[in-house]
Amino acid sequence: MFVVEQNCPYPAIDDKDRHPETLHLSGKVKDGKLSAYLRILPPGLSFKEVSIGRVVVAKENRGQGISDKLLKIALDQINFTWPSENIRIGAQVYLKKFYKSHGFETISKSYLEDGIPHIDMIRRCL
Repeated sequence: MFVVEQNCPYPAIDDKDRHPETLHLSGKVKDGKLSAYLRILPPGLSFKEVSIGRVVVAKENRGQGISDKLLKIALDQINFTWPSENIRIGAQVYLKKFYKSHGFETISKSYLEDGIPHIDMIRRCL
């Protein structure tokens, strides 16, 4: 769903998905259909910090606050599992305000990843 919509064809599954400490969060609508997903990677797998990635909400389920809820659950899980770790993300530039509202701050200049402008952001542990 994400790879096709973003027009950035890359293998959707990598060895990071299979790492024993990787956490996968998903949301489903009432009929059981997948509506949202994100993954949490442990420290040292993508960055020295914990990282969140592949955040996606199905097109037909956007605008309902699902991404806010999913990210809050992810942050709670990270704080429980790795309480003294910062969280680093590679965010699409247009989502900077969204991630900032969840405590992330920009730590890089804009760069292209798969032809899409991104920035690195960090949320320091509380």
